[in-house]
Amino acid sequence: MRALRLLLICGALLTALGAPLSAQTPDFAETKNKAEAGDPAAQFNLAHRYANGQGVPKDAAEAVKWYRKAADQGFARAQHNLGFMYNDGEGVPKDEAEAVKWHRKAADQGYASAQYFLGMAYANGKGVPEDDKEALKWFRKAADQGFTPAQNWIELLTIPMKELLLKWRKQDAEQGDAGAQFNIGRQFADGEDVPQDYAEAVKWYRKAADQGHAVAQYSLGLSYYNAKGVPKSFTEAVKWWRKAADQGIAEAQSNLGVMYARGEGVPKDDVEAYAWSNLAAVSNEEARKNRDNIARRLPPEAQLLAQQRTKQLQREIEDREIERLKREDQKRREEMKKGA
Repeated sequence: MRALRLLLICGALLTALGAPLSAQTPDFAETKNKAEAGDPAAQFNLAHRYANGQGVPKDAAEAVKWYRKAADQGFARAQHNLGFMYNDGEGVPKDEAEAVKWHRKAADQGYASAQYFLGMAYANGKGVPEDDKEALKWFRKAADQGFTPAQNWIELLTIPMKELLLKWRKQDAEQGDAGAQFNIGRQFADGEDVPQDYAEAVKWYRKAADQGHAVAQYSLGLSYYNAKGVPKSFTEAVKWWRKAADQGIAEAQSNLGVMYARGEGVPKDDVEAYAWSNLAAVSNEEARKNRDNIARRLPPEAQLLAQQRTKQLQREIEDREIERLKREDQKRREEMKKGA
């Protein structure tokens, strides 16, 4: 639980310190003059400049000095940022209890980000004893102001972990993540943390299979073969197993061998049955047995054809894999160009 909680911290840390109060800040001299005259907003902006090296050399100790001046005047953002300086040991010795003190001052003024980080302190026992009830109080205060990360923590503290993981997985699946779609399908098929529902499993398997998820294609084939969540159909089973087999799934290749040997969903064809079983035999004991049984009834010329067909199928699978890797590499290159 502690490790999972800590994962939620990172996103908010990226923006919590915030920018100076105005996008068009006055020049450094004017800001410093106002700060020295006691203007807390200018003191905060000056501290922010020193903390981030904006227009001046980065100087954490100087940043702390000016954050403290503004914080002592009750400036909530300065109190909050001073808390971060203590938390990270920047410009001052690291002191988590002191960090909590300053976050609390800002939180008591209704500053949502400070309320959120005070909640995290209680949730993780950083600077205060771990206290989920107190953490929840502060997360709710932040969430009530629309601070979205706080809502994730409220769910973490109030929803059983299994339900929460399923919720997050569904969110990923609904956004088109094929891996998440397959995993939800598997959960419903197995009744893992949800009521067993084969029709629901098929729904999610299909979404993933349509995106080319090989194991989902294999699983969808099994659903059709065993009539779980869909009417029994050898033709559909063969269709989806072929898609998975073409991506190198040995179980699907083995099953195709059986279907060709029996003439289920496809015309009976011992050469094709041997070839698919032979492909799968490298890692599948059942496929080895099926291949050897088929070989006993094949005349020598048919065995030669079956061997050649195995090599042809293997080349086709390898060629498809090379093309897939090329597409993925091209996609990565395009994404890198966009990010540049």
